[in-house]
Amino acid sequence: MTLPTRTAGALHRRPRLRLALLLTAPLLWLAVLYLGSLAVLFVSAFWTTDSFTSEVVKVWSTDNFHELFTTPVYRQVVLRSVGVALAVTVLCAVIAFPVAFYTARVARPRLRPLLVVAILTPLWASYLVKVYAWRLILSEGGLADWLLKPFGLSGPGFGLPATVLALTYLWLPYMILPIHTALEQLPDNLLDASADLGARAGRTFRSVVLPMVLPSVAAGSVFTFSLSLGDYITVQIVGGKTQLIGNLVYANIELNLPMAAALATVPVVVIVLYLLAMRRTGALSSL
Repeated sequence: MTLPTRTAGALHRRPRLRLALLLTAPLLWLAVLYLGSLAVLFVSAFWTTDSFTSEVVKVWSTDNFHELFTTPVYRQVVLRSVGVALAVTVLCAVIAFPVAFYTARVARPRLRPLLVVAILTPLWASYLVKVYAWRLILSEGGLADWLLKPFGLSGPGFGLPATVLALTYLWLPYMILPIHTALEQLPDNLLDASADLGARAGRTFRSVVLPMVLPSVAAGSVFTFSLSLGDYITVQIVGGKTQLIGNLVYANIELNLPMAAALATVPVVVIVLYLLAMRRTGALSSL
């Protein structure tokens, strides 16, 4: 019996060993590159920078976090970033639900796969192409101005509303897909039972549909919230003078690396807290 045959037989008789060998490489990759980089990030956040040479001084200090929590500008940027992420998440949920309801429950079965592909199509385009397209739409004399001009209005231009609008477009498919899946798996007999008991459409939605779809909405919000909170390119292109926390991290990388690391810990902590909150809704099991 050859060595490969004996090895295959031994692994077949030991499923736990086989599973351990399969998971070793990805777990090492996760531990060394991902968790290792986070550990370096947290440690470097407690270093300081020489004010004269701008070189990193590897001396333990909490000055960066003290400045982060006591400087009004930093607090405003953090609150603005969280507010933008929440606004994008709410808008995505409001827009995604009727779209997903149509693709999952109203459209003909033959059209549903095509509609799902159409929803996924924007994800195949380049991130920068989509953001610059929104820059052209929102610019002065652009498509937004052209459409609103007959009503005596003008486009939002560049700023915070433009940032929220562009981010909503970018991450909307991540909210539609989990809701579509949940609505597609919703048993028809529950809707029929609700109708037989005399419930109207609104009552059926509140008592039957929403409780079963809510975990999927929360699952989609994990993507929209985290991606919006960490984004800094969109706000640079369509945000005008608006600053989010990602822009501050990028601006401090060259001048004050420890301060940039301290700023970068804020979205990490916020996202972890958000994930813990979403875990209670069953959202993580819907991912």
